[in-house]
Amino acid sequence: MKEDSSDWLGQPPEIPEKDIVNTVSTEILVIGCGTGGMFAVPSAAEAGAKVIGIDRFSSGTGIRNDVGGIDSRYQKSWGTKIDKFDFVTMATKYAAGHINQDLVKVFCEHSGSVVDWYGDRLAERGVELWHESGDSVFEGRYKTYDCGHSPRWRGSNDGTGKELSGNKVLYDYAVKKGARFDYNMRMVKLEKENERVTGCIAENADGKYVRYLASKGVIVCTGGYAQNYKMMEALQPWNLRVVGLNGAMPGAQGDGIRACLWVGAKMDETHSMMIFDRCALLRDQFPGVETTKSGKAARFWLGSQPWLKVNADGRRFMNESGTYENILHADEYQKGHCHYTLFDSNWTKYVQQFKMHGCSRVYPFENGADPNYTWQYVEQNMMPDLIKRGFVVKADTIEELAEKLCLPASELKKTVSRYNKLARDGKDLDYGKEAFRLTPVDKAPFYGAKNTGWLLCTMDGIQINDKMNAIDTEGNPIPGLYVIGNDSGGYFANTYPNLVDGMACGRTVTFGRLVAKYLASL
Repeated sequence: MKEDSSDWLGQPPEIPEKDIVNTVSTEILVIGCGTGGMFAVPSAAEAGAKVIGIDRFSSGTGIRNDVGGIDSRYQKSWGTKIDKFDFVTMATKYAAGHINQDLVKVFCEHSGSVVDWYGDRLAERGVELWHESGDSVFEGRYKTYDCGHSPRWRGSNDGTGKELSGNKVLYDYAVKKGARFDYNMRMVKLEKENERVTGCIAENADGKYVRYLASKGVIVCTGGYAQNYKMMEALQPWNLRVVGLNGAMPGAQGDGIRACLWVGAKMDETHSMMIFDRCALLRDQFPGVETTKSGKAARFWLGSQPWLKVNADGRRFMNESGTYENILHADEYQKGHCHYTLFDSNWTKYVQQFKMHGCSRVYPFENGADPNYTWQYVEQNMMPDLIKRGFVVKADTIEELAEKLCLPASELKKTVSRYNKLARDGKDLDYGKEAFRLTPVDKAPFYGAKNTGWLLCTMDGIQINDKMNAIDTEGNPIPGLYVIGNDSGGYFANTYPNLVDGMACGRTVTFGRLVAKYLASL
């Protein structure tokens, strides 16, 4: 029986005073020590504030590697220039106007310095930060913005022989600056007195309750609600129809958003999630909440490449370039809400001519920055495993490929033949895909995969002003309450503009550092 999702908000729990075993006072309380929290805590401590970070797990949940920024020293060194107002316009268009432009301006004006600060922290530990440059000559139909920065962890050492991580680097720096972390401490609810949020009640690993008081402010950054299926089914069921795998952080349970709503904050009225077209299904699987909950689909890193893609009738139905979500939203109009990706044995050559952007790139960036995964790693490690498990099929003929994917052979042959002609002619008369991304499917063995969406995070949240101060239902700031990262709203809607690599992570770290410095100054 399907779970009723209508009561996703619930009521704040009543915690008797006798059950609160301890009260802890600080100036700044950071709830959630993931990407946003791990920039907020050290920034507050660095500025001389007394700060505590709490998290429901035994350590922070990690920092995403692709950190977006504008006007960093790394970009300036390479010659990358991004116009602030072009960026704001792009973000507004992607969100169909459902956006607070002031927040995007804050990112544009401050993200570069935050990236530089992170680069300094990494350099202190012997880690190089790279700007993910674009190609100097790019004639793509979809404009890209070269905002990404990623650390080169290869060869680093955390002191125990393991590679460093962003979480380890910033944790150590924060502690050195006097910060405190209380792990295994789950926030239960925020507390409010005289219209001001004063702190929270949290539950420790032993089931005991602790009250935290924050004289300057509380920063909520628990990661959104992508692991809370009740919330997702209630707020954005349309997106769940084109998802098969959940890659969100485990702490993304919606705790922060619900706690903010309980004290009178306002949530975005447009709901969205970040979905990448990198989930592979077995041929008898279908996208949707049950498959996603099962965890039995597979991550297919080549899914975002602009290969030939067809529907369940074996027919092509769109331009395969563009954002990762384009094809997933197009799937909403196709049988089974999914698509099928086809490529041939020349794929290792083709991925190097596609000039992909951001994390979909599988060869080094023009300035030498590493991709998330190289095509060699995909070829030697990922592909054999996917083939072995049945998530990628391999065939000597198109007819065999159709049979293994349960597609009509005659129609698929027609589609492939037509596509190969367009590729040879160098002009896509059907959907207008760029010539350098028109690669034929004509050299055996052939490969195919049934594809749907891989969920990374939700993107709607609590509305904030340009100080990251939460807004109430009347449009007024709530004293003492600040929200960042995937718990915050006003920045994304409808889809994620992933042709701006690192935009979400960059927003999170930028706002985390800014709000911490602001509160420390009070």
